[in-house]
Parts: sequence; C-alpha cells; structure tokens
Amino acid sequence: MKQAIPFALDRDRSFFESMDDWIGDVLYDELTEKGFDLRDEQVFMAFQIGQALKEKSVLFAEAGVGTGKTIAYLLPAVAYARYTGKPAIIACADEALIDQLVKETGDIGKLEQALGLTVDVRLAKSREQYLCLKRLDEAGKGNETAKWIDGELPDYVHGHSSMMKLEPYGDRSSFPDVSDDDWSLVNYHPLWQCSSCDLRNRCGQTLHRAHYREAADLIICSQDFYMEHLWTKESRIRQEQLPLLPEPSVLVFDEGHLLEYAAQKAFTYRVQERTLDTVLSRIMVDGVREKTLVLMERLIDCHAALFLALHEHAEGEGERRKIGRTAQIEADAAQAVRLAVDILEELVFDADLYVIPDYDLKIAEEYLEQYIHSMKLFTEGGEAVDWLENENGDETLVIMPRLVTDMLGELLFTGKLPVIFSSATMSVGGNFSYLADSLGIHDFKSFSVESPFDYEEVMQIRMEEPADKAAEILRSMENGGQTLVLFRSKASMEAFRRQTAGDPRFLFEGDRALTALVRDFQDGKAQALCSWHLWEGLDIPGEALTRVAIHDMPYPPDDPLFEAKRRFAGDPYVDIDLPYMLLRLRQGIGRLIRTSDDHGEILLLTDEKDSRAKEDIQRVLPVRPATV
Repeated sequence: MKQAIPFALDRDRSFFESMDDWIGDVLYDELTEKGFDLRDEQVFMAFQIGQALKEKSVLFAEAGVGTGKTIAYLLPAVAYARYTGKPAIIACADEALIDQLVKETGDIGKLEQALGLTVDVRLAKSREQYLCLKRLDEAGKGNETAKWIDGELPDYVHGHSSMMKLEPYGDRSSFPDVSDDDWSLVNYHPLWQCSSCDLRNRCGQTLHRAHYREAADLIICSQDFYMEHLWTKESRIRQEQLPLLPEPSVLVFDEGHLLEYAAQKAFTYRVQERTLDTVLSRIMVDGVREKTLVLMERLIDCHAALFLALHEHAEGEGERRKIGRTAQIEADAAQAVRLAVDILEELVFDADLYVIPDYDLKIAEEYLEQYIHSMKLFTEGGEAVDWLENENGDETLVIMPRLVTDMLGELLFTGKLPVIFSSATMSVGGNFSYLADSLGIHDFKSFSVESPFDYEEVMQIRMEEPADKAAEILRSMENGGQTLVLFRSKASMEAFRRQTAGDPRFLFEGDRALTALVRDFQDGKAQALCSWHLWEGLDIPGEALTRVAIHDMPYPPDDPLFEAKRRFAGDPYVDIDLPYMLLRLRQGIGRLIRTSDDHGEILLLTDEKDSRAKEDIQRVLPVRPATV
C-alpha cells in the first residue's frame, strides 16, 4: 500500500525543495525536542543525499562515527520512496548490521516513535539464510539438530492446518543456537530447483519473498543478496521468473566500502567437488539406459581426478587458494566438459522413458548446463580469474568471468538510479579514488565530515610489537573490561583459539549464529568476542565494549583475486595493499566509540613486517598511540 508523503507538497515548489524544508524541520526542531542531539554534520549529509536523489548521481557520503548517518539517509530515502511509489533498498554489509538497524531500539524505531511515523520496512535476507524443506527432510534422517528444527516449524508446513494461516517462517535468526555447520545442512542450496519444488507454496523463503515485495517504504537486505540479485536478474527474467528484488527508488549501501567484496562473492560460477556425484546419483535409477549410466560414471571419475589434482596443486593457506595449472588439470577439465555435453544429449532420450523423477531430472539438466559453462570458462582462461576454496568442508572451484569493476559498471552504475554509499571510512587522506576505482565508478560526488566525538578525551591507543600476541591480549584483559579481538583471517583466529586452550571467557565467530554471539557478549556472558568479520557494522555502546584488540594489521589476503588486481596496479603495495589495510583498520578502531558516553582502549599488535606501514598507520589513528 502506498504511503503518504510525510510533508505537504506545494505546487510552486519542487518535491526536492519541500523535502529539504521537511528534513531541516525534523533535524533542527522535531528530533531535538525529543532529546536527539543536533549535529550539523548530520544535517549536511541529509541535504547532500537529497541533492543526489535529485540528480540521480552516485554519492560517497563519508561521515565519522557519531554523525548519525543512518537517520541522515533514512529521512530522504523514506520521503523519496513515497514520492516515487517504489521502495528504497538499504543494502547492509552483513546480517549483524541488519539486525541492529531493525531492532526495536534501532534508528528506524526511534524515528517512528519521535515523528509519529509508521515506516513499512521489510527484510530481504540472502537465500542461504532460509530453510530448504527438501534439504531439511533429507538431513533429518541422520541429524538430530535437523529433527529438532523440523519439530519447531509451524503446523501448516506439514499440511496440518489451513492454508489461510501461512506466514513467513524459517530464517536463520529463528534458530540462533544452531551452529553454522548444522545450518549448512538444511538451508537453501542453489542446486535445488525451487521453481519445480512441490513444497514451494509452503516454503519459508517463498513466503518471505512475497512479503518483502509488498514493502512501501524500505526493503533492507545484505549487500551479498543485492549483488546476487544483480547477477541473476537477467537470467531469471529470461526464465519468466521475477528478479529477487523489485526495482527501487534509491539504493543505499550502508558500510558501502565493503560492496566490492560482496560483488566478488556473487559474480562467480562455483563448481563443488561433491555436488556432481550427488546430482548424478539421484538420476542413476533403474530403467536408465546403459549408455547414459556409463557416461555418468566416467564423468564422476573424471571430476574426482580433476579435484584431486586441483587440491594437490593448490597454493596458499587463505580462503582463496591459487591453482597451479598442469597439463593433466587442463586435460581433465576439457574431458569433463565433453562428457557433460554427451550426458545432456543422452538425457533427452532417457526423459522419454519416464523412469527418472521429473524434479531430479530438472535438477540434473540445469546443473550440467551450468557445469559445462563454468568449466569452459575455466579451460578457456581469458579474462577469467579462478581459485580453489573450501565451502563447509566441500572443495570448490570458483571462476569469476571478469573483475567486478567491469561488471558493476555495466549492471549497476548506469546513471539511471541514485546510489548512496554511507560509511565512516571510504577515503584515504580524503581521496575516494581507491574505492571508486575498485567499483568501476567513473562519475561520482563525495564529501567527508569528521566525527563529533572528542577522541583525545575518551580513547587511548597502545601500539605494541609483542613476542607473543596471545599473551599480550590476555594480560590486557586482567584489568577487566569487555574486549573485541579482531583478526585478519579465520586461520589467524583459529591459531589464537589454540593458544588460549579453551578459555571460557572467549566467544569465537562460527561457533553459533553471529547475532547470537554478539548478543551474549553484549550481555556480559563472555569477556571477549573473537572475529575476523566484525571490522565494521558492530555497534555495542557503553561498558559492554571497552577494548578493541587488533591482533593483525588487516592487509588484503594473498589470494588469486587480489593477485589479479595487483597485476593491473602500478605499485601493488601503494595502490592496493596499503589503502585496503588502512581503510579496514579505521573501521576496526571505529567499533570502540559509538556514543558520546563511550570510552576505552585500542590495542594494536604489530609484527616486524608492519614496519613499512607504521607511519601511515599513525596518520590514520584518531589519537597518538602511547607506545610505538
């Protein structure tokens, strides 16, 4: 239902002039009367966003912590959504940031209460955040957690109540105590054919999608999901399916400096080690012709040999490992393509025999088509970048057709949609070119305003180069206080976990849903929260967080994707590694002081390899470190 514009329109003034007047009245008068702080930086940001809406431009809005960035973009976004009749899409860095935005005490709730507004806001989560009933049924045959989840579902899921009572259900946040590993057994998987599924009318993801499509004001999603929407939009339209998201009036990327990494994740083709065997085994049933069965067995053997070679020749220890190509790898990949093509041709004849269940046949046909396309990209090389990574224990060959700079320029930054990037850190020394270049943006506007906080009064920074980083962090915790420990990578965090030997004071990312870990940490159930993802988006004010320990300087990973970027750079260290690290470091430090009442300590732990960057590090610190 279309909502009324929250101010009167005057035929002698444009919508944008009237909106500026309304925003000024709200920020200068209405909110201050309700106890909100008046911040000139916030007012300036809101007006700049209004101008970007008018011009349909790309805007980098860099505003320091405490500026009130969320309210600054929410006011014009809601007004513009109601003016255009299309919802604004707010794409957040991760699910934790979404949770903070929409919780009862978040900025949307505060605005509603202060202004007497009812904002129609709905969540559109990434597809892996939802249960898959098919996978849940299969996992439940041997997994106690899956059985428990099944027992927690509403009665109508199993057809025990009226269809009229269907409501959205089954998202990840509904099961906060389920581990990431167990969730990966029952959540959405791209292999499963949603369009052909006999349970789709009762599927929680289907119900959620229908619900958020009706949003009048705001749709809030993750950046990962918005990038997946862009990546699949054209193919879904060709298949006469609706895109994952509706057309927005304006697009806001909260923590917008992270968009490149969401695009890197989405704009890829992925071939898993185990999936091919799983898919083909489902259609190797009685009645299938021998010729087809022989081809499938040959493809399974060829695929297994390929992944064995990929694993043996993978280089590096990060999440993305470089593939050392050999003649055998090239031959196996080419042979896999030929066999997959032959199988698709033979399945045409087997389909006429009606011995393969239709649902399983469609899964196999679609998977083989994507398998052929992906493997051709891998064998042909060209502009594609590829690497090997592990997804929930399954080796995965990942192929990115081109660097995201090219694809984003074609799919998103076309000049037809206003796009707002909001973050406390997007520039290096006031220069936005690093971020703009990494996203393929050539025409943009930008501004930067400082935080209103007096960091000299509320923050201390210690910069140390200890022989034992774990021991130094443990010593710092002896004085009490809640500590967030940030790591460059999961491997670094796991090494720290082994050093702390099961210390019950620590929570570790990945053990449970991240939102549940954050909640327990904020409630004081543990003294330290360890993470390699929470460099941004975490908002824990007050005594619940009084120390941020930076275990590693957050340089980019040594993986094939960053190697590809370095190849195109004049000076890889200056152009790629250093600005990436400094931006991420500023974000991590920004977790400490979230309100005017906050205080605490930043502990920076460096290595000998960081000596080249120490002067640059000191230049971006809010206060001078006590020791160097």
